[in-house]
Amino acid sequence: MDDHQVDERAWVTVLEGEVETTAGAGEAVVGDAGLVVEFATNKRHAVRADSDPRLLLLLTPWPGVGDAGALTPEQKANARTDAAEQRSGSANSDLGI
Repeated sequence: MDDHQVDERAWVTVLEGEVETTAGAGEAVVGDAGLVVEFATNKRHAVRADSDPRLLLLLTPWPGVGDAGALTPEQKANARTDAAEQRSGSANSDLGI
């Protein structure tokens, strides 16, 4: 994975093989099976390998305005209904209804 960033906090665990990770302007970290690396939200990072390693990638939401994690319990309970209403409303507006 070349240099990139994601909105979520990223955790990478090396299951097999060897990888080199870099984050921001920091130095590279090389590790093999058992290495766990955490990348902060919206921070540039890269994971490189000379072979085909097996990795476990976990992306965890970082709640912000509009993120599902930032909703109240009541908003979460109604999220599916609200989304369905928005979909049907936008579909109807597309049809001029």
